[in-house]
Amino acid sequence: MTVAAQTTPTTAPGKSSGGGGLGRYILVRFLLIIPTVFILVTLVFFLMRVVGDPISASVGGRLTPAQLDARLAEAGYDRPVLVQYFEYIGQIFTGDFGRTLTDNREISEILVTYGTGTLELVFYALVVALVVGIPLGRFAAYHRDQIPDAALRIFAILCYATPVFFAALLLKLVFSVWLGWFPLGGRASTETQLVLDRISGSSGINIIDALRTGRWDLISDVLSHAVLPAVALGLLTAGVFLRLVRTNLIGTLSMDYVDAARSRGVREGRLLRKHAYKPALIPIITVMGMQIALMLGGAILTETAFGWRGLGFQLAQYLGARDFVAVQGIVALLAVIVALTNFIVDVIAALIDPRVRY
Repeated sequence: MTVAAQTTPTTAPGKSSGGGGLGRYILVRFLLIIPTVFILVTLVFFLMRVVGDPISASVGGRLTPAQLDARLAEAGYDRPVLVQYFEYIGQIFTGDFGRTLTDNREISEILVTYGTGTLELVFYALVVALVVGIPLGRFAAYHRDQIPDAALRIFAILCYATPVFFAALLLKLVFSVWLGWFPLGGRASTETQLVLDRISGSSGINIIDALRTGRWDLISDVLSHAVLPAVALGLLTAGVFLRLVRTNLIGTLSMDYVDAARSRGVREGRLLRKHAYKPALIPIITVMGMQIALMLGGAILTETAFGWRGLGFQLAQYLGARDFVAVQGIVALLAVIVALTNFIVDVIAALIDPRVRY
């Protein structure tokens, strides 16, 4: 055997030489978006049909049998369900989500009008979750098995075990009714909303439009309306982040390289800041996509409790009116948002942690 043969590099099983592993991982994760959205849209479509056709469910009691039959034939709901399903899937792929039955609005218009409100609320809630969960998780890990750690673990359990609607009602009772610190609901006061709606090229995101005006009274009004909804929705995820950071920090502090640094006399506080903190944040990134999906689900209850006019608020209204066409369209968009968010989070996690690539 020659020396050249002995020194020929080998590739580990399951890994490709070069960066092919990451490329394949990103491609597979991207392609998984299609079946994810497809399955969810399919489930929603057939579950909505369990109680009958959308027109009979929404306005059937206000029409004569002849008028109802005419409406069903006009909308195509008198055809077999499978024919309706394949037609609906074809419309979604062309970007046509249909029109609502109750107010005859295009679903795409509703998504554009109210989607920004939900996006703004989820952003605020995510900020609350990160600001509360990560520092408290770090503090709990530093005081492991002490009284502060036990108290924070109970706090984390209460955060993700408390129903969002109950947290919303409790926050409104204490901070709006009793103390009067924050408004009871809405995205902004009536005067502020009128000013923001008149801005040329309005983004629909109140805080961005308020910042564009440069008026501190508008900015403070928007933020004061956002505090309680953001806390009600954000604490749900803050508890998850707190437990994740604490658990992973404790695990990282027991690693061999941390023990080696400790044996060299490095102080515990420095070990926590310099050696264990960043690796413990990787799981936060990997679960963030799932938590954003949970936030979108929680946004329905939060927006309804605070009168926050977003997609969740509108979805609750259309559910009450039994407008299944609107419900299908909004759920389809939420499915796309969740799938894309998970894809982006997975790519970021793969770039940060090379172990995710294989």
